[in-house]
Amino acid sequence: MATAAAAVARRAGARAAAALLSACGTAARGWRRAGPARPLCTAPGTAPDMKGYLWERYREAKRSTEDLVPSIMNNLLNPDAIFSNNEMSLSDIEIYGFDYDYTLVFYSKHLHTLIFNAARDLLINEHRYPAEIRKYEYDPNFAIRGLHYDVQRAVLMKIDAFHYIQLGTVYRGLSVVPDEEVIEMYEGSHVPLEQMSDFYGKSSHGNTMKQFMDIFSLPEMSLLSCVNEYFLKNNIDYEPVHLYKDVKDSIRDVHIKGIMYRAIEADIEKYICYAEQTRAVLAKLADHGKKMFLITNSPSSFVDKGMRYIVGKDWRDLFDVVIVQAEKPNFFNDKRRPFRKVNEKGVLLWDKIHKLQKGQIYKQGNLYEFLKLTGWRGSKVLYFGDHIYSDLADLTLKHGWRTGAIIPELRSELKIMNTEQYIQTMTWLQTLTGLLEQMQVHRDAESQLVLQEWKKERKEMRTKEDTYHQRRGIWGQEICTNNLVKLTLYFLVCLTVYYPKPKPLSRPFLFLCVKDRKVSCSRLSGRPPRTCELSIKCICFSPVSLSRLLFPPSQGP
Repeated sequence: MATAAAAVARRAGARAAAALLSACGTAARGWRRAGPARPLCTAPGTAPDMKGYLWERYREAKRSTEDLVPSIMNNLLNPDAIFSNNEMSLSDIEIYGFDYDYTLVFYSKHLHTLIFNAARDLLINEHRYPAEIRKYEYDPNFAIRGLHYDVQRAVLMKIDAFHYIQLGTVYRGLSVVPDEEVIEMYEGSHVPLEQMSDFYGKSSHGNTMKQFMDIFSLPEMSLLSCVNEYFLKNNIDYEPVHLYKDVKDSIRDVHIKGIMYRAIEADIEKYICYAEQTRAVLAKLADHGKKMFLITNSPSSFVDKGMRYIVGKDWRDLFDVVIVQAEKPNFFNDKRRPFRKVNEKGVLLWDKIHKLQKGQIYKQGNLYEFLKLTGWRGSKVLYFGDHIYSDLADLTLKHGWRTGAIIPELRSELKIMNTEQYIQTMTWLQTLTGLLEQMQVHRDAESQLVLQEWKKERKEMRTKEDTYHQRRGIWGQEICTNNLVKLTLYFLVCLTVYYPKPKPLSRPFLFLCVKDRKVSCSRLSGRPPRTCELSIKCICFSPVSLSRLLFPPSQGP
């Protein structure tokens, strides 16, 4: 639907407007050149009824749109599909790499609640925050990935690829900040580049905007907002910068101190979603002689227990190289950290690494040493991950690896796009836009009043754009799906070639470009921004489709 709706509806709007103009016997520009001597649809000597003329065009365009919707409903997008943004022949891929969290393993809804509660308790017990904040619970529907947080003003918001704040999305605590206050606060709605976080979403060098791009950051945004809400409701004076740092440290400690890892290991069935086809994906690749490696930031024992659960005790036999606690994205940029062996008891060994051996687990290291020891370079490598920056961006931009994005949100996004309400709204939005483009040549006062009403309707109808992260996130990946497992059903190792569509998806979070190391993507357009200077070549997935990339249904394991 996405491509069809945007293109067909837009053409429909233009066709409707053009056809109706010609039906009145004159084109818009022709009428303006001819002046009152050639009025539109009026008797000689009378003034044109521009208001009636424009509203008739509007009604015809509306009818045309309603006629289009049934055909679009018959061409819906598959939520479990694999989307290719760059041509790729899998016969050319010799090495497959994987992240661990949210790529090979997916977590249940209980995990974010665990992180939120643990970090909240750390705030109370170690940072001396009021015990009353314990009444706040994690709300999975409050935040999405890609939001920005103004550290000094303690507000959470959506910012688009052009650094404009999306009015109506700014929250202080758990309450929306009025648009007028936002405009006064930022002297408009634009946030200068120097205030934004860097390429990896980190706030540094005096930058006040922190971007949350990691799936694990959802509890952090919720906790920040809940504590802000408590202070505001109780008229407690506090320093927003200290609050941000304390919450950030508490979330970090949930990971570093092993609180999250121990909880998952103690009840692995509660927190890890078992995917029976994950082993089939990996085994099929191994059977076809493909090399495989795993690079993750998670610790050795945690990864081992998780992989034993979803793959089996012999999971290490499937991988040629396993690297844990890699500290991505530093792994891809820092040349100084050598690899260290980890023995069966988790003890770090001190001997120098001359070769990365199969069945052995390594810690830290860096990509440059990895390339030197393995020789796995360039486009013969396909790496899958869920984090656009930590996992994928540098691999594509600096090292020429092919990349695949595992996007858990993709399935729900596509399901929304397939609803009749969304289709009707977007089709009419595009049609009305086309009508405005055609009719804006009428500059008389009466026409302008009508056009202003149309513009108001269009503004109210437009869905708030998704986030800076989504604009940055998917156009840059060469294939995109929502789950690694689906690849098994769609991948014929020697024959499958993925071809990009002219317009991969019309919903904005699929178009990404890079300019000055800032990645962006168009949300309401079916094509990449014209200002793009460099397109990233990679692939995008959703969490139910990665196995489908690997083996078509007829070639299933």
